[in-house]
Amino acid sequence: MGEQASVIAKPGVWGPPRPGWGCIPVLRRNFLVWRKTALTTILGDVMDPMVALLALGYGLGSLLPGVGGVPYVTFLAAGSICMGALYAATFEATYSAFSRLHIQRSWDAMLNTPLSLDDVVFAEILWAAAKSMKSGLAILLVVAVLDISRAPTLLWIPCVIALMGVTFAALALVMSALAKGFDFFMYYFTLGVTPMVFLSGVFFPVSQLPEALVHAARLLPLAPAIELVRPLVLGRVPDDPWPLVLQIAATAIVAVWLATALMRRRLLG
Repeated sequence: MGEQASVIAKPGVWGPPRPGWGCIPVLRRNFLVWRKTALTTILGDVMDPMVALLALGYGLGSLLPGVGGVPYVTFLAAGSICMGALYAATFEATYSAFSRLHIQRSWDAMLNTPLSLDDVVFAEILWAAAKSMKSGLAILLVVAVLDISRAPTLLWIPCVIALMGVTFAALALVMSALAKGFDFFMYYFTLGVTPMVFLSGVFFPVSQLPEALVHAARLLPLAPAIELVRPLVLGRVPDDPWPLVLQIAATAIVAVWLATALMRRRLLG
């Protein structure tokens, strides 16, 4: 443990992340634990979005004239995919990751092996991103099964979900690095996740917000993801996707670096 600390400390706590192949056995460990409850969680991933799309998309949507000439259920489908990916990554990298870190002490056990802290951190981010991908694909499947959209451009959406998953997982792991207990995550969900969901265009276009909020809302990491996914659900390629992709990627890089640095400071002193 002390030897590992000295190796990682060379670039300093704030040095760039240096994960290696050691993240693979950590991913395998998390997969083997998840496999015991896989069927239940997969059913939940399918049923939750199906109920939301039926209730809001068809129920509420039947009372609305549509959004920009698009049926409300189709408009909502894109936001639901991104929201599902956000929540899956966030729950996994907060409550589940913190439980492994603070309650089960799984991180301590892993750090007493040849694994480095950077390996464990990166594996946790990838695992939460995988859970995000699972939830996003489950909602995408519901969208296709209910014939909300079957456009060929749906095949590009998993790429966006993967990038979103890393971003939201790393942001959530930053909170786990700062948390002293589970109650801390309520602040993140109340002050971070919930406003992001309501202001990023999940339920209505961002342009409907007061002008003072529009530019601020588009800086939130969920907003560019929705701007990428919504045209793909509608069967067309986004007009100018690269600035949106770069915004999400830049957020991911900063968040991964920050999560790694804060975990080093917390565990390696």
